[in-house]
Amino acid sequence: MNHKRVKMRDHNSEVKLFRNRVIVAFAGILVFTLVLIGNLYRLQVEEFKSYQTRANGNRIKVLPIAPTRGLIYDRNGVLLAENRLVYDLSMIPEKIDNVEDMLEKLNNYIPLNDEQIASFNKRYHNTRRFKPVTILDNLTEENIAKFSAHQYQFPGLSINTSLRRFYPNGEVLTHMLGYVAHINDSDLRKLQEQGKDANYQATTTIGKLGIERYYEDLLHGQKGYQEVEVNSRGRVVRTIEYVPPIAGKDIVLNIDIKLQKYVFEQLKNRPGSAVILDPKDNSVLAMASSPSYDPNLFVDGISTKEYQALLNDPAHPLINRTTLGVYPPASTVKPFMAVAGLQEHVISPNTIRNDHGVWRIPGSKSNSKAWRDWKRWGHGPVNVTRAIEESVDSFFYQTAFDLGIDRISTWMNRFGFGKPTGIDIYEESNANMPTREWKMMRYHTPWYQGDTVPIGIGQGYWTSTPLQLAKATSILINHGKVMPPHILRATLDHGEPFDTQTLVVPKPMKSIEEVPDAIWDIPINAMRLVNNGSRGSGRRAFKGADYVSGGKSGTAQVFDLAKNQIYNSKTLAKHLLDHALYTAFAPYKHPQYVATVVIEHGNGGSKIGAPYIRKVLDYAFKHQKDKPQEH
Repeated sequence: MNHKRVKMRDHNSEVKLFRNRVIVAFAGILVFTLVLIGNLYRLQVEEFKSYQTRANGNRIKVLPIAPTRGLIYDRNGVLLAENRLVYDLSMIPEKIDNVEDMLEKLNNYIPLNDEQIASFNKRYHNTRRFKPVTILDNLTEENIAKFSAHQYQFPGLSINTSLRRFYPNGEVLTHMLGYVAHINDSDLRKLQEQGKDANYQATTTIGKLGIERYYEDLLHGQKGYQEVEVNSRGRVVRTIEYVPPIAGKDIVLNIDIKLQKYVFEQLKNRPGSAVILDPKDNSVLAMASSPSYDPNLFVDGISTKEYQALLNDPAHPLINRTTLGVYPPASTVKPFMAVAGLQEHVISPNTIRNDHGVWRIPGSKSNSKAWRDWKRWGHGPVNVTRAIEESVDSFFYQTAFDLGIDRISTWMNRFGFGKPTGIDIYEESNANMPTREWKMMRYHTPWYQGDTVPIGIGQGYWTSTPLQLAKATSILINHGKVMPPHILRATLDHGEPFDTQTLVVPKPMKSIEEVPDAIWDIPINAMRLVNNGSRGSGRRAFKGADYVSGGKSGTAQVFDLAKNQIYNSKTLAKHLLDHALYTAFAPYKHPQYVATVVIEHGNGGSKIGAPYIRKVLDYAFKHQKDKPQEH
């Protein structure tokens, strides 16, 4: 009996334990079910939008569309940079069984060199199989005809079109206009730093130099996009939304292309440069640097061989000599030195100095350092007007000595020497207007009195760019009004009529206001005598001109003469000959042009520079008469 009672008790315990376990298990299942339902609710309700967006990201793609680049015109509406329709041969990889066999067969009709094949292979291995890859771009008409006749043999190949930048004037405008080229890693980093990279997602080229680079933001435009549905392999199924790109602005330059061509051609491939300004507002009518190169070579990517040839050319065609070429300004600075001397009362209009052909620091011994005049026997008694007309060195040695380097550098800075001109391209040198501080930093030696003397005739440590010299000439004839040289004239919406342009006015610069007109008139009149007087260095070149002009020659030494050594151009190598400089304005009353030229190793400003400027000014006035008058 007791045994049965024990068994009954054990049975009840087991039933109770089982029931407890069932309850616990059910509670656990219930809890896990509630958790699962909670997660489902969170995924399906609370985070529905987030996961829907992620899913759509796998199904919907946004494809950027590159904008059309703005066009560039000259002041008369002539196209200087255009977008040409070009034809490219493309391949869809998934439709080609054997790429090597295809290339071999294609070579029978369109020959491909090793560099073109290597370039294609690089693109091919970085492109998805269903996306087109370019085999050859910029096809000729002959290429198109040959491929079209045999296209049935190439089922995976097709000819596509695109817009490509083209510069119809080639080397004539390269250094001013610049060019576009493929975006590289350095360009991408700059765009990312500026927060502009998103706008270039579909763009392959960017402005690299000159106007194309300076006005990149205006010319590029705003990207568009199309929202498309894609399948699991990324192939486009349908277009959902299309937002067109906004083309870049068309821009109009102050350049007159006919004058530009003439200015460039007259350099005759000699190393040098020339710039023509309209002194009323310092708009750049022409700016040529020689030798030059064809910018179209860079648009599609220049070959290594061609680039090395340009890089290693001893004539340095890649350099814009107008803004990056630095030369001693030589005697062209004498009119500016005269303004400083007159205003500082170092000289007066009546100051007479007797030039004997040699100048020494006052009080020095007779065997001390001597600075010679270009005229060995001297010019005799001269005033400031005659000193500019005949380019008397000794007069300006004394003027510079009396002024001192501190006053000279301050005044010449105000004429724009040693400073950026304000031109609207990035490629520009400040050149050098020396100071005491500059010499100490550069050479770790103090400034001596003898350092100041050659500064008076634009030699010594003083260097200038041709554009700085042209700007200084403009400041002089405008009685101290300072304006930046500027290339951009106006903007207009892409494709709109030329007469809808919006003129662009450059910001003014601080002018020289305290100098009276009477002082300005003295060097301006002296420059008139340089071209028209009986003793002027430019009188032969400007003889018989239909207009009255003013000018100043400069002959810049490229090496120092030894004591008692006489400069003899006939015995010197070409690279040792003096640089030829000339700056001028015309007509004398109400000037319309400032023209400045530097011809490297030209051997004499009056001999080489003056005839060049005469030709350019003659052409400018004739061209102006031939143009239809604006109403």
